[in-house]
Amino acid sequence: MTARATPVPQAGKAAVLHLVQDSVSEDTIACLQLLLRRAIRGEVIGLAYCAMLKQRSYIVDTAGVAQSSPTFARGMVRALDDSIADRIHGRAPD
Repeated sequence: MTARATPVPQAGKAAVLHLVQDSVSEDTIACLQLLLRRAIRGEVIGLAYCAMLKQRSYIVDTAGVAQSSPTFARGMVRALDDSIADRIHGRAPD
């Protein structure tokens, strides 16, 4: 893992040290395999995705119905944003 300091915009607090995994992520592979199986069965018809790459870079894109229906894709991304915010603030999922 690589340690990186990221400033936190809160008065009177020091930068937070985040550990960033830079090796193979087994849960990421399992997630992608599950999505692929469901897409092959015709269950997953579109994706709006972001992926963290090494060196703290990332990619974002859409595919399938999410590509042709950007309003729906933005709604999915907003739901993901809300879910991540809840996790950050320790709120229980619905």
